Amino acid sequence: MGLHALRFRLVDSENSWGGRRRARRAGWLAETFPDLAQMSVIDLGGRVSTWAQAGVRPKHVHVVNLEEAPADVPDWAEVDRGDACALPRHIASRRYDLVFSNSVLEHVGGHERRLRFAETVHALADAHWVQTPYRYFPIEPHWIAPGMQFTPVRLRIALARRWPLAHTRPDCRETAIQQVLWTELVDRSQMRHYFPHSQIRAERLAGLIKSLIAVRTGG
Repeated sequence: MGLHALRFRLVDSENSWGGRRRARRAGWLAETFPDLAQMSVIDLGGRVSTWAQAGVRPKHVHVVNLEEAPADVPDWAEVDRGDACALPRHIASRRYDLVFSNSVLEHVGGHERRLRFAETVHALADAHWVQTPYRYFPIEPHWIAPGMQFTPVRLRIALARRWPLAHTRPDCRETAIQQVLWTELVDRSQMRHYFPHSQIRAERLAGLIKSLIAVRTGG
């Protein structure tokens, strides 16, 4: 089996180990918010395709991402290009039933930007679900590389360029630097600081914390 195929079977396909974990987390979300199908949700950093495949889809989903909007957007969704740490006024002034974010907090760019991201979450709704990989899980989840997050930046850059289980290997050193410096995993103390009034749930694998989820179900 090729290494790309191995990654696909481990995390990238719907039936992969990672896919099953995502499906389990989606079920947890639906259990936590039993009215999800009737809710208006803003997804910070997500994609419409994720919700199109979800077992329970909110009544309305507003996706805000730095990526270009897809050409076709279903009638139950809207998409804007924007920075979740500094939303344009026409989005920041709105209110939603739920703020959702999955594996985005670790990519926003340092402590100050994470604070601004958390401020955005708190301002948009009384309820939220913010998930991020846990810093001290032994496998770095983006590269599927053991202990990579604990190594010096120079070594992480080298690994990003050569590690065979990476999703997409960068085509140059500058791109590798960008990928490494824009990926900063957080721990439980940081999550409690950013979301002091939330329940911090731990998603575990083999008894080890794999990811953290800041959950608040209402005001």
